[in-house]
Amino acid sequence: MTPPAESLPTSKRPISTIAIIMAMQTEALPLIDKFHLSLALDSLFPNGVPWVRYHGTYNDLYINIVLPGKDVVLGVDNVGTVCASLITYASIQALQPDLIINAGTAGGFKAKGACIGDVFLVSEVAFHDRRIPIPLFDLYGVGQRQAFSTPNMSKDIKLKAGKLSTGDSMDMCPMDESSIIANDATLKDMEGAAVAYVADLLKIPAIFMKAVTDIVDGDKPTSEEYLENLSAVTAGLGEAVSQVVYYLDGKCIAEL
Repeated sequence: MTPPAESLPTSKRPISTIAIIMAMQTEALPLIDKFHLSLALDSLFPNGVPWVRYHGTYNDLYINIVLPGKDVVLGVDNVGTVCASLITYASIQALQPDLIINAGTAGGFKAKGACIGDVFLVSEVAFHDRRIPIPLFDLYGVGQRQAFSTPNMSKDIKLKAGKLSTGDSMDMCPMDESSIIANDATLKDMEGAAVAYVADLLKIPAIFMKAVTDIVDGDKPTSEEYLENLSAVTAGLGEAVSQVVYYLDGKCIAEL
């Protein structure tokens, strides 16, 4: 006799709810369209915050995409580590997801094998702009964490693997560059390590998928290359995340 799902350990229960944490509406649109997700009109989050949630189902999966929304004064996407950590915490509290996916765009380093349009499944995350030169605080500042290991999924879905380094600036000063090199990072973003911190704190498995919009160690200015490639790269990111969602359906955490 098969035991009911609710009596099984969490890692052995079929995944039922996922929270996809993203920074920008543009990055999320391909997934919203793919899974026909609807804008949530409920009040799961505190009154007055600009956070946005889209939700829907794919077979037995309840899919949520959570975005930090727009700055109420400037109207731009609320990017960066502070907003990412806040919506990750709020999403875990409100939705109790079985798995978090942090998906978004990133800069890539050609010296580490990154090319425009590549989608990476991140193996490890760390910060590069929290420099605290005091013993132990220095390690705390870097905040190195392993992404949730998905050996079966990694074998079945062919994505590149690489380490991710996170900071709150789009550009890269020499001190950031030194830290990124020390982190052995292939990718550079503005949210991943913050999401990882909260997921680890609250013991929710988290995976990180990043698509390369710009080559940090290339010849073009980062902001120009980013804007030039954003549309095409987000379409590719949406397709890759969709493949992961299809893969998750009917599986438990332990099978990943």
